Amino acid sequence: MTDRFGAHMSIAGGYHKAVNSASSFGFGTVQLFTKNNNQWKATPLTDPQIDAFKSALSQSKVSSPVAHNSYLINLGSPDDALWNKSIDALVVELERCESLGIHDLVIHPGAHTGSGEEAGLQRIAEGIDVVHGRTEGFTVKIDLEATAGQGSCLGHRFEHLGAIIGRVKAPERLGVCLDSCHIFAAGYPLASRNEYDTTMEELDRAVGVARVRVWHLNDSQRERGSRVDRHAGIGLGHLGLEPFRNIVNDPRFQSIPMILETPKGTDENGEELDARNLRVLRELVTRSSTSA
Repeated sequence: MTDRFGAHMSIAGGYHKAVNSASSFGFGTVQLFTKNNNQWKATPLTDPQIDAFKSALSQSKVSSPVAHNSYLINLGSPDDALWNKSIDALVVELERCESLGIHDLVIHPGAHTGSGEEAGLQRIAEGIDVVHGRTEGFTVKIDLEATAGQGSCLGHRFEHLGAIIGRVKAPERLGVCLDSCHIFAAGYPLASRNEYDTTMEELDRAVGVARVRVWHLNDSQRERGSRVDRHAGIGLGHLGLEPFRNIVNDPRFQSIPMILETPKGTDENGEELDARNLRVLRELVTRSSTSA
């Protein structure tokens, strides 16, 4: 199980740098942006960039990289100009993932910005259909991320994800990304084993647990149900350690990437925070889970 832990890493200096950074900490996987996440434009990928990325993967123990899409994209927008711009941008991101050999692109479903949940969910599904139509034959999957529910953002209820999946023409091309901070902030309990099991049962009814392809492992600076997305280091927020023990030892998730999106830097003892969070997660893995 431990070789599936990873973290979001910077692509400054090249995509291979993200792989090298992950490898330096002992991570087994990595998440990255395929372009500047705060800009619409994307400089075309070059063959040397692609080759360097794939070479870095082959020369390390890092595998199954995950990409995260730009925060500017909003498939739930009622504004046609932004909706179409979002579709174009998402197609570009999928093309970049396909070129880099990345099989999972995590996206925030979108925000309805006042049009209402039903209209927003329909808009997202229709947008994904357009994107799928323009990326026929791609191997990369779009993984809908469960959100905290800030503002008019959709995806903070498992039923939202299920509704989108149920409405698209090619649901087999969609997966789900769960974020521990997000679902906790959205109101789902995770603390005790019974609470965790109940939440996973709700997920299974709404979308199917087997559709989960990525976990984001983040503690929360805010309390459960706050609908505020503020990440904290593992065990240093309102979640505490037990939810993470439940997640990392769940046999249903033994073979999927588990990505840290926790604060970077060093702690008061000079330990790198990524190293500290990886150490804590590994300490939570039971012996039977490690050998599974």
